[in-house]
This record gives sequence, structure tokens and C-alpha cells, in this order.
Amino acid sequence: MELNNKGLENRSTWLEKGYTLPQYNRDEVAAKTKENPYWIHFGSGNIFRAFQANVVENLLNSKTLDRGLIVAEGYDYEIIEKINQPHDDYSILATLKADGTVAKTVVGSITESLTLDSDNTTDFNRLKEIFQKDSLQIASFTITEKGYSLVDGKGQLLSLVESDMKNGPIKPESYIGKIASLLYTRFCSGQKPIAFVSMDNCSHNGTKLYEAIHAFAKEWSEKGLVENNFVDYVNTPEKVSFPWSMIDKITPRPDSSVEELLTKDGIEGLQPLVTSKHTYVAPFVNAEECEYLVIEDTFPNGRPNLESGGVMFTDRATVDKVEKMKVCTCLNPLHTALAVFGCLLDYDLISKELQNKTLKKLVEGIGYEEGLPVVVDPSIINPKEFIDTVLNTRIPNPFMPDTPQRIATDTSQKLAIRFGETIKAYHACETLDTKDLKLIPLVFAGWLRYLMAIDDNGNPFTLSPDPLLDELCPYVANIKLGDSVNVADTLKPILSNESIFGVNLYDMNLASLVCDYFSEMITGIGAVHKALERYV
Repeated sequence: MELNNKGLENRSTWLEKGYTLPQYNRDEVAAKTKENPYWIHFGSGNIFRAFQANVVENLLNSKTLDRGLIVAEGYDYEIIEKINQPHDDYSILATLKADGTVAKTVVGSITESLTLDSDNTTDFNRLKEIFQKDSLQIASFTITEKGYSLVDGKGQLLSLVESDMKNGPIKPESYIGKIASLLYTRFCSGQKPIAFVSMDNCSHNGTKLYEAIHAFAKEWSEKGLVENNFVDYVNTPEKVSFPWSMIDKITPRPDSSVEELLTKDGIEGLQPLVTSKHTYVAPFVNAEECEYLVIEDTFPNGRPNLESGGVMFTDRATVDKVEKMKVCTCLNPLHTALAVFGCLLDYDLISKELQNKTLKKLVEGIGYEEGLPVVVDPSIINPKEFIDTVLNTRIPNPFMPDTPQRIATDTSQKLAIRFGETIKAYHACETLDTKDLKLIPLVFAGWLRYLMAIDDNGNPFTLSPDPLLDELCPYVANIKLGDSVNVADTLKPILSNESIFGVNLYDMNLASLVCDYFSEMITGIGAVHKALERYV
């Protein structure tokens, strides 16, 4: 069994092994897609292959759609050259269900794959051809939040960006420069409309994409490298829209246990590879079953019926509410709480933590009791049902190889959004009081205890990367378990830091409670566990 056109000719063998196969004539779909493309996606990573490509796969199978997807990869060309093309653009989606079963799907909806490489004349000319097509409705992106940035850590233009802004749209080298060049091609072919849809997991993602594209259009126009009205084209939502979206689906890197499962079925050539750019990629992807994609419904050239595939369309304000619901209440705060205490209590998987009744009760309390009273309710997704799914299906999924150590990365950058917004909402509400918050301060105390880099058994461990470690760790570095410490004085510089918590915890009447919790957590070995048992 091989994952390619020839290998899939023997359908009965695949079906006997339990695989769901394409139920459409792929040659016909590919021909229609090539002639009249409607959707091109940039970023051939795991999330795209597990989510958007599978949505289209299901809609092709149901005959809701008659054309597939085109994907272009602009960061790591080896993904296209060594994964997509050798397998005729097929991939396998292993859906890892919470009940321990695995659904195996051969996804054939990607009918063409290209490199976003201006040095590859064939591919770049084909991309220009696609962008000139009247039929093109959507250019979507999963290129990570960093992909939209035009500057380095010091705020200086990246060298390739600076060069592209100077030289114009003819042969750009930077990622966004190449995208702006393709949009300029569409502009030159009659100012045809299109939606540029960022589907990356970051707030206000459409605005980030717009600002990056607009920066190129403005520079090129001011330098006389393009027509002045190219800027007007980019700025006109009836021509080019930049919808906001919220995406949520856990797609860990290809797991060896899944590779073993598929190989036992007799499939050859599934070995993952690490590219020269250190991308870990395989002909299969593994992902959780649960998924959400909410998109602002602004598509100037129309759009396909993706609602039938589970995609939700709404207005910008609602997308923003969904994002806030997830990030500030229903998912991310629970993840951070488990990450902090998971590191202290020596857990290696987030899923195992929910087998601990105390930790389960902790995140239930943070979500249901402290979060829901002030949750931003988007109406199209029920917040309580979202938390139900998170706590009963998603986090406990034993197949999800997510670690507390990974989620603990950059915690100092996350607390203000994941907990600070709830604190602010309590402070602003006449019927609520920040003093009613007991579990969020417990997480803060746990995080400060975590910064000591000593677990609850008294053993040292390595802190996850965080830009503020060098600034924060010295405050607690000399504290030993069992020490008598003036905690209030020691922690005051941290607890008063609004940039960390989103608020000054003293102004919110929470600092003393955090200090009390922390004091108990440093009394000796097992003190973190005892504090959790006592206060949860």
C-alpha cells in the first residue's frame, strides 16, 4: 500500500483496513480546480492538512463542492517537494478520539501544490495565473503570527522586506512581498475582488495581514513602482477584504505511535522527515476530533458553502467575542493552570492531569465558577458547552501528546490576557467583587512557586522558555523550601507589575491572598499538593 495515485487504485485493500477514501472522481475535480480555482491556501502545515483540507474533502464527498484546494508553501519548499508531490498531494488524517479510537481518512482535496518561490519560474507564473482568474474567491493563510511581521526584534525592517519595498513587485523575495506581488497581479488583471483570510491562531489576524500588505502597497506606490490606485484597491473592502477569524484545533506534530499504527496496516513510505529548515513533517497528520473555525463574512467575490462543513460565518464583533471567550475564559486559562501545576507535580502530559481529581476540580472552578459569570458570550458558541467539551473531551484525550512544559512557555506573556481580563471584569461589575476570586490567585501563586524551578518533591527542573525569566527568577532564586521569608516584600515588585497580570494585584485586593498561598507552597516538600487539596 502506497499513498499515491497508483497505490490508491486498489481501493478494496484500503477499505478493508478501515480507511475512508475520496468518494469523487479526483481527476475531474483536479481539472475543474486547475481551470477555475476558487481557493488557494498559503502554508502547507499540519493545521491546514488536518482542518481546512478535510472540510473540503467532506464537502467533495457530499457533492456540495466540485472543486478542490490549491496549496502554496512559502517558508519551507521541501514540504511540497518531499511530502506533497511524491504522494500526489494525498495525505492521511488520523483523528485521535477521546474514546481511544482512531479514524483514518485519506484526504485528496488538495489537487495542486506549489512553492511560493519567485526563483521557481514555473510555480510563480502558475501562481500569477491563478491570481488572474475571475473564479478566485479566497486566499487564506496559516503562516503563524510571526509570518505577518515585517520587522525584527528591534523594530527594524527585515532585510528581504526592505529590499522588496525598494525594488517593487517584479521579483520579490520576502514572504509578504511575494503575496503583495500576487495581489498586484490580480489588481492589474482588472482589479478583481478577493478575500484575504488569515486563519492563524492570533487575535485580529485579518488586521495583521492587512497591515503587512498595505505597507508594501504604500511603499511601492510612493516610490512609483505601482499605480497609485493599487493602495485604494487594497483599502477597499468591496475589492479586497481581510476578514478576522478564530481557529481552534489541536494538531500536534506527527506522532510515532500513529506512524506505527498506519505502518502496521501495510502502508509504505510514511516516515517523517526533518527538513533543512527543521520542519518536522510526514505524509500523515494526527489531530483531535474537535474543531472550530469562525470567520467574518466579508467575501467580495462570493464564497463556497463551507457552512455545510462546519465553518461558522458571522460579523467581526462576534469573531472577536469568540476569540475572547476562548482565550480569556474557556480554554487558555485552564491550559495555563494545568501547565503551571503540571510542571510542579511532575506530569509529562496534560491529559494525565485531569485524572487528578483536585486538578480537575481546580480548572472546573476557574472555568465554570470564576470565569462564566463574566464570560464574553458570542452567542454562536455556547461558553458552557465549550468548557464542557474542553474538560470532558479535549484535554483528557490520551492521544494528545501535549505537555505542561510546552504550554508553560512564555507564561509571563499570557497571564494578562488569560486571567487579567476576568479580574478587570469582576472589578468593573457592581454585583461581583475581586475578593470572590480564590482560584485564579492560586494559579498566580503556583506560577511564582514554579519560577523557583524546584518541583514539589524538592527536585530542580528546567523552566520553559520565557522572555522574563532573567528579570523574575532572581526575586525567588534564594528561597529554599522550609525558609521563613517576608513574602510580601519579596513578591511586591512582581505582583504590582501591570504588564504581567494586566492589573496591579494590590489595587485589585488580590496580592495578599497570592502571598498567603505562596507562603504555604514553600513550607516544604509536598506543600504545593497540600495547598491544592486545601483550597480547591
